[in-house]
Amino acid sequence: MTKFDPHVLPVTGAVQQVAADVWRIVAPNAGPLTGAGTNTYIVGRERPVVIDPGCEEPAHLERVLETAGGVIERILCTHSHPDHSPGSSWLRERTGARVHGLPAPDDGYQDPGYAPDAGLADGERIEAGGAVLRAVHTPGHASNHVCLLLEATGLLFTGDHLMSGSTVIIIPPDGSMRLYLDSLQRLRDLPLVALAPGHGALNLEAIAEIDRVTGHRLAREARLLRALADRGAATLDEVLPTVYEDVPKFMHAYARHSLLAHALKLVEEGRAEVDGEHYRWLGG
Repeated sequence: MTKFDPHVLPVTGAVQQVAADVWRIVAPNAGPLTGAGTNTYIVGRERPVVIDPGCEEPAHLERVLETAGGVIERILCTHSHPDHSPGSSWLRERTGARVHGLPAPDDGYQDPGYAPDAGLADGERIEAGGAVLRAVHTPGHASNHVCLLLEATGLLFTGDHLMSGSTVIIIPPDGSMRLYLDSLQRLRDLPLVALAPGHGALNLEAIAEIDRVTGHRLAREARLLRALADRGAATLDEVLPTVYEDVPKFMHAYARHSLLAHALKLVEEGRAEVDGEHYRWLGG
């Protein structure tokens, strides 16, 4: 049996076995939002499945193809953001493998070349080299986001729904904080053991991480509520420095997207109202 280390940290450009019959190839797109790069996963030894082929960078995709033994059964995209799905076209052309994923929304943040051959319906079961992956629709980060549960081991490939030690950006109107938190709760009810995120290392305490992220989001929401209560009414730009005072200022432009998502969640729940650019807490 091949030895593997689930604790090994992702390294840009590296091929690393992280679980039984699961390999991680880290794409060369490291950055503040992507960490060491997007994690592409290969699941199975015979006619394996590729999850999130990442950016369309030939050296990365050649590594993916070589690790898969030159044969790929299917390509699964958790969603269609430009750091996750572009490589699917290259791999499809080289191997003939069909690309599975939900249709992309039209919000200006998607991979323009994304063109799945088949859907990835909630509850659909996909054979992956002798194992079975179950698709779980998890809207929130993106409306077409899907996580994939390796049923035999409880390993969940989370795409961008959960990352390693950080939180993802929610960009309305396609992104929804309300749906994101609902999806987290749904994942919590699954037989999970570990998380294989789209960025970062494996997390071997799946439920604890879901609870941590849920608590973090609700604490951020509470900060927003306090900021609105203190001011009576305020714009997002007025409360951003307070709500995200623990986040480096160079990240505030990104954080503003998630702040908007929090504010819209409060409006949807009837806990706040919006008039132009001003949000007002309604109490309760």
